[in-house]
Amino acid sequence: MGILSLILIIANVIVSYRGFKDSIFYNKYKFNVDAVLLYKDYKRLVTSGFLHVNWMHLIFNMLALYFFSGSLELSLGPVRFLLIYFLSLIGGGLLSLFIHRHDGGYDSVGASAGVSGLIYAAIALFPGMKIGLLFIPIGIPGWLFGLVYVLYSIYGIRSRRNNIGHDAHLGGALIGLIVAIIMHPSVLVTNTWPIVIIMLPSVVFMYIIITRPHSLMIDNYFFNKHSNAVTIDHKYNIEKRSKEQEIDRILEKIHKKGMKSLTDKEKQMLQEYSR
Repeated sequence: MGILSLILIIANVIVSYRGFKDSIFYNKYKFNVDAVLLYKDYKRLVTSGFLHVNWMHLIFNMLALYFFSGSLELSLGPVRFLLIYFLSLIGGGLLSLFIHRHDGGYDSVGASAGVSGLIYAAIALFPGMKIGLLFIPIGIPGWLFGLVYVLYSIYGIRSRRNNIGHDAHLGGALIGLIVAIIMHPSVLVTNTWPIVIIMLPSVVFMYIIITRPHSLMIDNYFFNKHSNAVTIDHKYNIEKRSKEQEIDRILEKIHKKGMKSLTDKEKQMLQEYSR
């Protein structure tokens, strides 16, 4: 393991531990849609990558960073290695921001986007590398792991079956792959098919969610089976959107007819919202 990988792991442990102990610190630096879009707190795209939900979340990401970073750091050098890591963190956050742009209460933390970027950079450069997984005695080719991971991330974004930030994983992975190709364009010739196999489903999916955002509306067996189970967060976001729409209506009424046109109830609602 290189010195930069060790520094990243230490930084993640220190910042995450502070977040475990201090909820104010955690909330100040986690990724949150409203904080980024409304308050322009762009640093959260990076700082959230050094926070984790719990020790298991932290340990899993740090183990992945440990196993994949060594050869990549030696191959790329310190500047390029860090560039891939931080661009992947930002890329993962931006994809999450785009997908959840209408869900102001959405937040997330974790180094997964940066780690995914490093993993996919390694796959772009060394597609034949063997990747060992827990409980599987033999290693699988890096390109096959990359394809399965991309497809699983797309399924996770589409189904929203769990609370894992699949969008950040996919965004980070794609940025890591692309930046590695830019740094070493010769791999497009030597590793053409593995790169195409990994990139194709990602590009198609990105095109779909940009041109047809309604395709992210949930319509699958898992959701249909559990559609009555509304979480507290989901209920909060529904109520928040409803209130914001009502305030927009009141402001539009003021614009057209003036303050005197408001009812007592509308005035009270406007006062409460302004607090």
